Amino acid sequence: MKMKFYPLTFTPILKDRIWGGTKLKTYLSKPIVSETTGESWEISTVPGDISVVNNGVFEGKNINEIISLYPKEILGNASIKRFGNEFPLLFKFLDAKEDLSIQLHPNDELAKKRHNSFGKTEMWYVMQADESSRLIVGLKKEVTQSEYLHYLENNKIVDLLHEYPAQKGDVFFIETGTIHAIGAGVVLAEIQQTSDITYRIYDWDRVDVSGNKRVLHTDLALDAINYKPVDSKIAYEEEANKSVNLVNCPYFTTNMIALHEHYSWKRKKDAFTVLMCTNGQFELILNGEIMHYRMGDTILIPACIAGFILKGKATLLEISI
Repeated sequence: MKMKFYPLTFTPILKDRIWGGTKLKTYLSKPIVSETTGESWEISTVPGDISVVNNGVFEGKNINEIISLYPKEILGNASIKRFGNEFPLLFKFLDAKEDLSIQLHPNDELAKKRHNSFGKTEMWYVMQADESSRLIVGLKKEVTQSEYLHYLENNKIVDLLHEYPAQKGDVFFIETGTIHAIGAGVVLAEIQQTSDITYRIYDWDRVDVSGNKRVLHTDLALDAINYKPVDSKIAYEEEANKSVNLVNCPYFTTNMIALHEHYSWKRKKDAFTVLMCTNGQFELILNGEIMHYRMGDTILIPACIAGFILKGKATLLEISI
């Protein structure tokens, strides 16, 4: 019998963080049990954190298992051509009750050489922001490595960094090498390469429950940093029932669908698509079957699914490679 493929959802992988809170439960209905949950990994193939399907006939199987059985149907030829049978992206929701560390990520070349990993190009979509919350992205001015170290060693690195007020709907594209931090009071969706390599350069001098400071990666960061300012904030115009482009990069393309009542979705290339619901609720109608989703849901559309109907009022991020 021919396999019937369908939209896949996964059990969230929840991560406690020193800076985390409870909004992933109160705002996104994630099943958190601690007061310091910072991340919900929605779809992951990071070793040790492999997502497990929680719906349909594949329920209980992890994403790597179903890809090994049906690589073309799940990933699509366009993804396989570039990334083999590896799922190339990692999807998260983050809740920053406190400021995250000031950090950056290495590029592919450096990450491969040092960690046998992909680099970490990423993007943010702000879902909720408390009053006076902010995001830190990039340098205010170009500096030399020695100037950067002077700021860092004198505890003045924040003076060198560009702060943006955070507002719902803001989009930021964070290229490798860009110094950045998510500020307290922000919930966001994050799309990134499959990588968990972070170089932490400053952590606000805070300590954990045992009184220990977190490890910094000052030396590793030096040849990974982009010492020039970058314009990381993405301007866009939302349009009802249209797929509006937000980010195009070598690793992923992200569009926004502002769903108002009805949208006919059609596959754009021979590759998987992921939908992240950042607001509202909707129905997905495939071959007469109706599936219900809401804010905080992340759905993997296998590459072999050509199209379906969306109904409802919701904001969706539409991601492919």
